[in-house]
Amino acid sequence: MASIQKIGQIAIAVSDIKMAIDFYTKVLELTLLFEAPPSMAFVQAGDTRLMLTEQQGEQRDHHTSVIYYQVDDIDNYASEIQSRGAIFERAPQLAAKMPDHELWLGFLRDPDGNLLSIMAEKPLP
Repeated sequence: MASIQKIGQIAIAVSDIKMAIDFYTKVLELTLLFEAPPSMAFVQAGDTRLMLTEQQGEQRDHHTSVIYYQVDDIDNYASEIQSRGAIFERAPQLAAKMPDHELWLGFLRDPDGNLLSIMAEKPLP
């Protein structure tokens, strides 16, 4: 049975990506992992990765941070939670190819309409 392993990432909506990078790396002294121009950057906060992103999509998605739940097998987990009533706004799909893995993401909402994600880092063959 697939299960949530940890929180893999939290998205923080920002109005200016450069200003946010400066704040999180220079003021809070978090480590900049990488940038995904033109509107995203990733920093490490302990065991949790933060995604700084200029606001995208619907305004209602910016009232709260998006929590990304990391799973070991995104395909099986997605099937399992769909069988329990989850409805995906965006089914799991490849989001980014990294040097050593593929990042897969799927998006759905909780009963209050909060956007959340399941994610998996699939090793390259």
